[in-house]
Amino acid sequence: MPGSRREEVLASADDQALAAWLGRLQDASFSRAGAVRKAYPPERRMTGPQLAGYLARRTYALASSTRPDGRPHAAPTLFSIYAEAFRLPTLGSAARLRNVRAHPWLALSIIEGEHDAHAAVLTEGPAEVLATVPADVRSITELRNRGGSLDSGQRTGCV
Repeated sequence: MPGSRREEVLASADDQALAAWLGRLQDASFSRAGAVRKAYPPERRMTGPQLAGYLARRTYALASSTRPDGRPHAAPTLFSIYAEAFRLPTLGSAARLRNVRAHPWLALSIIEGEHDAHAAVLTEGPAEVLATVPADVRSITELRNRGGSLDSGQRTGCV
């Protein structure tokens, strides 16, 4: 819906900064990659602006973490990007909170399509549980959640 507040937040002046950050993040990732460089040569990768556009269209990701006892845990989650970090709204009793406190690391997978017509963004990194959420993050998250209510408890941020 053109002109909506949702579009304003997702297509703000920060898009160039977001696109640049995502491009740098991808370049750093591929510089450390092994076999995946052959599967995704530069001409098949999304550019920073393409990554920003793709992530603005996607609302949910699969978040993977490690339970305190070492077993894997994966669950779908809404995500937002703010201040060069992926932000994941989390209810105060969520398993992900316990997991991140025990093992402060998350992996996110955002995938669509099949075979040659697919897109995938995979990211992993250190995570932390935030006791307070910046007002901008709360607003962006509420817009991305299409007005659904969120627990006022803690949130998890994935860098």
